[in-house]
Amino acid sequence: MSNLLQSLMIELRRGTLTLAVLSQLQTPQYGYSLVQLLEASGIVIDQSTLYPLLRRLEKQELVSSSWDTSESRPRKYYVLSEFGLEVFSQLKKEWIQNTKELYSLLKGEDEDGAN
Repeated sequence: MSNLLQSLMIELRRGTLTLAVLSQLQTPQYGYSLVQLLEASGIVIDQSTLYPLLRRLEKQELVSSSWDTSESRPRKYYVLSEFGLEVFSQLKKEWIQNTKELYSLLKGEDEDGAN
């Protein structure tokens, strides 16, 4: 059961990471700053997960990137595109609605003593 549970938890987390990353890209962020922002909110994401996700979001035109070479160490900054902002707004609404509905179901189970 532990393998199944772990697999289901990973599947559940995968979608939430995308939404979490989009939520933090309303202002330009580079990879490490994004990891720090997410971790400050209790969301842990490995760089090996983050960078492929950022590349996928960029390919989907939800995020744009640019290099800042003004520092001694060049950094690639990511930010929501206008399209990305629209998609994020819709996903956020959908997430909030789904969360309310799911919470209501789960709360009902607790009240019935079913878990």
